[in-house]
Amino acid sequence: MSNSFFKRFKKEEEPLEIEEESPVWKDRIYWISTLQRIAFPVLNNLSKGALRKNMPVESKSSEGQKFAYLEAFARVFNGIAPWLELGVDSSDEGRVREKYKFLTISAITNAVNPNNNDYIFVVEPKQSLVDVALFAQGLLRAKNEIWLNLPMDVQARIIRELKNTRIIAPYENHWLLYTAMIEATLLEFTGECDKERLAYGVRKFRDELYIGDAIYSDGEDFDVGYYNSLFIHPMLNDILAVMRKYSLQDGEFLDVQLMRSSRLASQLERLISPEGTYPLLGKSLTYRCGVFHLLSQAALLKILPRNISTAQVRSALTKVLKRLFDENQNFTSDGWLLMGLNGSQEGIAEKNVTTGSLYLCCAVFLPLGLDATDAFWNTPPAEWTSKKAWNGHQIQPDQSITF
Repeated sequence: MSNSFFKRFKKEEEPLEIEEESPVWKDRIYWISTLQRIAFPVLNNLSKGALRKNMPVESKSSEGQKFAYLEAFARVFNGIAPWLELGVDSSDEGRVREKYKFLTISAITNAVNPNNNDYIFVVEPKQSLVDVALFAQGLLRAKNEIWLNLPMDVQARIIRELKNTRIIAPYENHWLLYTAMIEATLLEFTGECDKERLAYGVRKFRDELYIGDAIYSDGEDFDVGYYNSLFIHPMLNDILAVMRKYSLQDGEFLDVQLMRSSRLASQLERLISPEGTYPLLGKSLTYRCGVFHLLSQAALLKILPRNISTAQVRSALTKVLKRLFDENQNFTSDGWLLMGLNGSQEGIAEKNVTTGSLYLCCAVFLPLGLDATDAFWNTPPAEWTSKKAWNGHQIQPDQSITF
């Protein structure tokens, strides 16, 4: 990548603007620019101990203020962690990553320091379990560049915070994976964990809650929605990878789970319209492009179905990003995300959604963890399935997986 692609920071507190010069890198440049636009206010303020002071909080719940700041940081970090894990190099993009790496390390240091104004780890209300798990998942995704570069006292504080969540009893649904994710992270970083809490959620989904091509998303009904992509499949994939690494018996389920993830990724790709819109079904629509978490993870892990090219996935997700973020309708005047799907739309939010919740949109950025030379980034744009179909071009039928 040419060293002229990236401009310097104009000011320390402003995100770097990326200058587009070559069509070859057009999409990656756009993704990084959009990532910075979303993530910078959260990381910059938390790194300075000013997140509570400066982040506005919208919430329908009186408890929302308690965990909104943890939500915002954990969800930003979860999404950008693979990009940070690429490390620092002499390219201009590498220097941008270096800036964000140190912002993130400073942010984590403040977030787990009880003496800091921005100490944001709480075990009450129960909702905080979700975002401690997302934070833990981010640590697994950026082990070398973030975890191993944290001071030992900060690592020790993180371990204590992860263990503190053991007092929270998860619901008997996808929440079981939050406890499992935290235990998988403890196993990776300490060599020890509560193996029953780790394995129980995996077994629950393997043996009871998986139905055909879809997963029973909330343990109560079969409403169509995006929880399988937002939380269930991405967490199962990362949890099982750790279990296999440490030769735990249930880790053998990883191969089947990756096949199922590949199948869901193919369905998600088909949901993206030629205009970059997608069906508004189920809960958590305020997470915006975060609903494609699993599709992005499938690209990162290179488990996309063989009949779906990386170029068409990149092109489809780029269209979604442009639909949402090319204009200013989803940001406040200070650069914070607004509650809604496409503008300020409070009515679409569930009662436990806060401003911090919205930052799960960063999950779409996982493919930035692939090097710029990867085929995902350096092949020409391609039509995705719905665009091919509505343009009268040949497509393949949607097919279930068989074992």
